[in-house]
Amino acid sequence: MGYAQKRREERFKTTRTSQYITSAVNDTKFSSEVFFLTVIRGQEDVYLWISVPFCLMYVISIVGNSVILFIIKRDPSLHEPMYIFLSMLAITDLGLSIATMPKTLGIFFLNSREISLDACFAQLFFIHSLTFIESSVLLLMAFDRFVVISNSLRYASILTLPRITKMGLVFVLRGVAVVFPLPFLLKRFRYCQANVLFHSYCLHQEVMKMACSDIRVNSIYGLFVTDSTVTLDLLLILLSYVMILKTVLNIASHAESVRALSTCVSHLSAVLLFYISGIGLSIVQRFGNSSSPLLQILMGYIYLLVPPMMNPIVYSMKSKHVRARIIRAFKK
Repeated sequence: MGYAQKRREERFKTTRTSQYITSAVNDTKFSSEVFFLTVIRGQEDVYLWISVPFCLMYVISIVGNSVILFIIKRDPSLHEPMYIFLSMLAITDLGLSIATMPKTLGIFFLNSREISLDACFAQLFFIHSLTFIESSVLLLMAFDRFVVISNSLRYASILTLPRITKMGLVFVLRGVAVVFPLPFLLKRFRYCQANVLFHSYCLHQEVMKMACSDIRVNSIYGLFVTDSTVTLDLLLILLSYVMILKTVLNIASHAESVRALSTCVSHLSAVLLFYISGIGLSIVQRFGNSSSPLLQILMGYIYLLVPPMMNPIVYSMKSKHVRARIIRAFKK
């Protein structure tokens, strides 16, 4: 009995090993062609309920930013540098929502989890480019606040429309140029793992970890890109606000000081939303082995979904000119 039992166990192990190897080969062959997206891994049975807040966030983001653009375009009195920069921010937020929304809703309602490598690389190109462009727009808005507070008399002559256009174009080209090599760096890899991503969209940091090759070049270049764009923009924004505070502290009237600082509230809110969520996601990904997978997933969605949704709300509430135009438009 003992010998027969031992033989049966050996035969079972051999069969399981053979099945595992066959399955692994099949998975490697299939997963090398596509990635598999998820919304919240392990919660597939409640996707219908999860889809409600996701859809609501997308609707608020698209409608809110579209209304901001419509109001600014329609009202000539809002064709000022501050509102031109706000329209740039709204366009960027719309782009981020459109880049992530189709696949997310496809997973919810059609269970369409597969995405080809080329489509994934294209999506991460747009997501990262738009993210870096948004960081640049926030820097331009900080510069706008500094000029209007420190040199209000020359504000219109410093921030002219041609100069704003040139600055915006330079930062758009910078965002596109630094991200352009990433899809090509990822395309040279061989992907032989499960290729199941944590999110419903593709990010460079996550996709490169699916490769069965040395990813040091991608890791170093990704760090360089982040430092030369987002980190540099954040340092310049902080410098702008140091100079703003220095200017405000030299104002004799307390009421005028408060009034000057109040014009920065909306921009500060947008900066905090963008950079705190971005820094949080970077920390979670860097120390991912010691953090909860659910925390990584939530931080990723907060980073890409919350700022585009909240920016139009914050600016509508804090900017009395935008709020008044919106109320007037809806009354009509």
